[in-house]
Amino acid sequence: MSTVRKDGAAPARPGSQGLIPAQPGPGEGEPVRKTTRARSEDEPAADGGEPGAGASVIAGAGPVGRPGERATVRLRDEDAQEPPRYAPEWLQLRESADAAARSPELLDPLRIRLANLPGRPGGLVVHDLGCGTGSMGRWLAPRLDGPQHWILHDRDPYLLHFAAVASPRSAADGSRVTVETRRGDVARLTPDALAGASLVTASALLDVLTREHVEALADACTGAGCPALLTLSVAGRVDLTPGDPLDAEIAEAFNAHQRLDGLLGPDAVTVTCEAFAERGATVRLHPSPWRLGPGQRALTEQWLRGWVGAAVEQRPELRERAGRYLDERLAACASGTLRVTLHHSDLLALPRPKGGTP
Repeated sequence: MSTVRKDGAAPARPGSQGLIPAQPGPGEGEPVRKTTRARSEDEPAADGGEPGAGASVIAGAGPVGRPGERATVRLRDEDAQEPPRYAPEWLQLRESADAAARSPELLDPLRIRLANLPGRPGGLVVHDLGCGTGSMGRWLAPRLDGPQHWILHDRDPYLLHFAAVASPRSAADGSRVTVETRRGDVARLTPDALAGASLVTASALLDVLTREHVEALADACTGAGCPALLTLSVAGRVDLTPGDPLDAEIAEAFNAHQRLDGLLGPDAVTVTCEAFAERGATVRLHPSPWRLGPGQRALTEQWLRGWVGAAVEQRPELRERAGRYLDERLAACASGTLRVTLHHSDLLALPRPKGGTP
């Protein structure tokens, strides 16, 4: 839901058994580009080694099994014309950090809005955009009362399978939670697609959208009078302790990499706030940083590889200095002395209810 996303864990093999744990951890993963550039806030270099060493970096993917291989899960043969996919192992590695970071402060105003909705026999209808393997639903559904029906959207049928199987079964008050899956591109969302929706939600999604995609999302939500809870959008700021003179330069190069091909990257929250506000919605923001320390070493390591790798891809002249920097940072991570605060923002947009007042 963000850039180069944090990764780790051994790659899964399609068709193998035991891929879906009782409470799996995968999270976000909708817009995946047909490119070798990284697109999220923390992704490992594709060869798992020195940044920029001739390897491709794909947003949200996990480490690869062989040098030069894309870290994605394939359902078809190598020649199939399919976009790269987020690796479930990467999403699983980041899920606990995502859950700890999301802002509970936005839930009270959301609950008030949902409580004022006209009653529906089936309860709340929630559209989860770019659901990946469903971490947003596992976090949010147990925090809302009443029966819920979740409609999970993703372009990847493999991830949709994970999301459906591992979805929560009960709400905060014990009410039933049901799910269905829809394969498709969230950039083509329309108000008609949200007819009857109580809520739209997404995680780590906005920063991998374009301005046009965000405006289409705002059009769809406001046109349907549907609130939107959009979490974990990267803010473009990273704090590392202890500091290093190269921190700022790596961060600047990484942020530039995020904006390639018209993607919003760290500008996503500002653009989204403006888009919803221009359409009459009330917008609330709250910080939702990752705070990584010794207890998140695997995640921190994979984030470092991706963060530095994307920076080097953007600015190849950094390669030599960045290689030394990465070695030193990985050593600090392994020793438990490195702390990372990766800044995100959560956004709640409350459009005017359709046919009524806020």
